[in-house]
Amino acid sequence: MMAYKNILFEVKDRIAYVTINRPQVLNALNIETVEELSKVFSAIEEDEKVASVILTGAGEKAFVAGADIGELVKLDALGGRDFSLNGQRVFNQIENLSKPVIAAVNGFALGGGCELALACTLRVAAETARFGQPEINLGIIPGYGGTQRLARLVGKGRALEMVLTGNMVSAEEAYRIGLVNKVAPLSELLNEAKKLAEVIMSKGPIAVRLAMVAINQGLQMSLQQGLQMEASLFGLTCATEDMKEGTSAFLEKRKPAFKGR
Repeated sequence: MMAYKNILFEVKDRIAYVTINRPQVLNALNIETVEELSKVFSAIEEDEKVASVILTGAGEKAFVAGADIGELVKLDALGGRDFSLNGQRVFNQIENLSKPVIAAVNGFALGGGCELALACTLRVAAETARFGQPEINLGIIPGYGGTQRLARLVGKGRALEMVLTGNMVSAEEAYRIGLVNKVAPLSELLNEAKKLAEVIMSKGPIAVRLAMVAINQGLQMSLQQGLQMEASLFGLTCATEDMKEGTSAFLEKRKPAFKGR
């Protein structure tokens, strides 16, 4: 197993746990940590023993409290563009992973931290979590996908309010506007994320993967293009052993035993 400087990684019961481990700086994302995220998610993609991922931050204060400001101050126009594209590349990798990624947001998710949570499949937040895109306070805009994914998730008006004011929203407000899927006490956060992962893992893995593809890619298309893609992917699922097992189990009133074939 690859060793990481800024990330903790373990696999238990087919769930990969990825923890950003820089609590002394509230788990801020420096370039090195972003690259380690890329490497760990590449390894997860290739690991057949892993069926889902839970991503969280070390400690009780922060999921990820933003980017490394010391790196930001050195950027010019070209450097800033490259910095943004590199982060976007890694977050795209997380969003398009063939396995669901659940963000267990244990505290502040600000700037790049909010953007990291947005790139995950689903988000479970501790009651103490806070979300925000405060880049406007530094005279810049979000660069790791915040202006795009936030608007797609919560709508244009809410996204503009969060980005233009830089204000944080509570976990309860994040749930109300659709930014997170569930809120739990901090002590129960990882358990709630695990239960959500287990529900998804009980389903047919091919159907799970293709459903994520259909929704993620469909948002980039017109409705008609998306419907055509959905029909093609639906057809693929109909040709699987899992489809035969799922329909047979339903008719026979038993639990299906999906095999990912």
